[in-house]
Amino acid sequence: MKIAVTGKVGQVVTSLIERGTAADHEVVAIGRPDLDLADPASVMRALQASTPDVIVSAAAYTAVDKAESENALAYAVNGTGAAAVAKAAQALGVPLIHISTDYVFDGTLDRPYVESDPTAPTGVYGLSKLAGEHAVLEGHDNSAVLRVAWVYSPFGGNFVKTMLRLAGDRDELGVVSDQVGNPTSALAIADGIIKVAGNMLSDDSPDLRGVFHMTARGEGSWADFAEAIFAASAARGGPSASVRHIGTVDYPTPATRPANSRLDCSLIAQVHGVILPDWRISLDDVMDRLQPASR
Repeated sequence: MKIAVTGKVGQVVTSLIERGTAADHEVVAIGRPDLDLADPASVMRALQASTPDVIVSAAAYTAVDKAESENALAYAVNGTGAAAVAKAAQALGVPLIHISTDYVFDGTLDRPYVESDPTAPTGVYGLSKLAGEHAVLEGHDNSAVLRVAWVYSPFGGNFVKTMLRLAGDRDELGVVSDQVGNPTSALAIADGIIKVAGNMLSDDSPDLRGVFHMTARGEGSWADFAEAIFAASAARGGPSASVRHIGTVDYPTPATRPANSRLDCSLIAQVHGVILPDWRISLDDVMDRLQPASR
């Protein structure tokens, strides 16, 4: 299977290259300057030249807070850019897997969100990603949108790396405890993408297309996540800190975060046979790789 993925350095892209190559698939990562989501013409040219069996739309504008002041750019990349990828996939006649986010919800439900729950983004990032979802589903009927959340990995910048860095010179950290979600390894996400891609290539059933939630099993707050990171680090001789539980009100940000980011992943398990590992298991795997850098 030849997979073309948009982007070159993101967590999901890097994980997909690693996992796909290990599974004997060819993964071609395409990013700037050859492919620029803000330049739809470049998207078509680059994806056509890659001659893929399936396209994964992973590149995005992900600066959640900065998006509040860069509205036009966020929509150009996450909305118009996603539409351009869908147009290219349709022209090539190949399946498209588009990566989206928990930020399409406002976080007010008292249970994990299912795919049919009403969307209600609270900020520009979520609104632009929702625009991208609509553009993909309307532009190419051979598409699957995978909503992921709280992504971390051995690659790039993420919460795990930030916590380890801060613990290097602080004994205590205040971490938000009233936002709950499913911390999800990008490596596990890559495994799920490969499974979904294979299913879509071998079966043209409409049930395999549409919107799916795909996060790790288990849930926790950011404070819970931080405590697990520090426990895992300490067990490996790395930096650790005590966690002071604080509220969202104590850590104001330009963009409003959902209080409840939990996603119900029953549908993708039933339809695609994808069940990601518990986040604490995946965290251990990531920590095994990060630990030499954290000493």
